[in-house]
This record gives sequence, structure tokens and C-alpha cells, in this order.
Amino acid sequence: MALLVIAVASLFVSGCGGDAQATELTVGIHYSQFTREALAVTAGEPITITIQNEDPIEHEWIIGTEDVHERHRLGTEPFHDAFPSEVTVPAFTTRVTQLTFDEPGTYQYICHLPGHEAYGMTGTLTVLAAE
Repeated sequence: MALLVIAVASLFVSGCGGDAQATELTVGIHYSQFTREALAVTAGEPITITIQNEDPIEHEWIIGTEDVHERHRLGTEPFHDAFPSEVTVPAFTTRVTQLTFDEPGTYQYICHLPGHEAYGMTGTLTVLAAE
């Protein structure tokens, strides 16, 4: 199962590397909502995403395809730090992750803690084709 997760993640996200200048984005968390519900980046360009949790409870920021989200809806992973596209953000903390999306498309980011997705703790990242 773990190899399948790594294979799926590598299809659309690769770790940030090289000498390219990273685009920097910030997503806040306040009252169990993401403060930015839509982001846009260019395919192939590294991005640094800072996630600031202003809530007194832990949240998670997981970005990916529907398959990734379905796995998290049914999964039991209590903490995320193995993949740059899956981040646990403890109460009153800030986490930084670096990603490069190689393929244009639309990806959702969701907090999959019980009830949070239904409450609306979701957002969309659009990856635009490089010109």
C-alpha cells in the first residue's frame, strides 16, 4: 500500500530541488477554515507553501487527486510528515512545505480530520501550463 501511495504522489508532485526560484504562498487556518480557498501556480515551477494554524486544535493540509483524498477519508493516519503534499499542522503553529507540480490540472487541498471536510475545510490549487 505504501508503495502505491508513493507512486501516485510522484505522478503529480515532486520535491522541490535545483536552483529555480520558488513561488511563495501562504494559507492560513482560522475557525477550521482555510483562509485561501483558491491558489494558482505554474507547472514545473517550485512552490513554497506556508501553512499557519491560528486555531487551538490540530489540522492537516493534504493536497492531491481524488484517489489521495479517498484514501485519507478512509485511512487512519494520525500524523503526516512523510510527503510534502501531506502536512499535519498542530495548534498555533506554522508549517512550511515545498512542492513542484509537473502536470497542469486542478487539485484539492483538504483537512480530513473528522467533520472538517464536511464543514468546508477545502481549497483548490490550479496548476497552469508553462508558457
